[in-house]
Amino acid sequence: MALRHARDTYTRRMEGVSVWVVKSSDITASDPVNAGQMFEPATTKIYRHPTFYNLPEQVKHM
Repeated sequence: MALRHARDTYTRRMEGVSVWVVKSSDITASDPVNAGQMFEPATTKIYRHPTFYNLPEQVKHM
């Protein structure tokens, strides 16, 4: 049932090729208290952010 619901919800526009379904008891989250340790390294990698790149004028919708 969960797999069918995920398919119907997340692949409506034919974007998906694989759907993962797990029990809610198996989902874990990072602790907001450790957000600095967890996400700080990303600030030194600006090249990963899409605004770093210059797009040609022909590209209107990015």
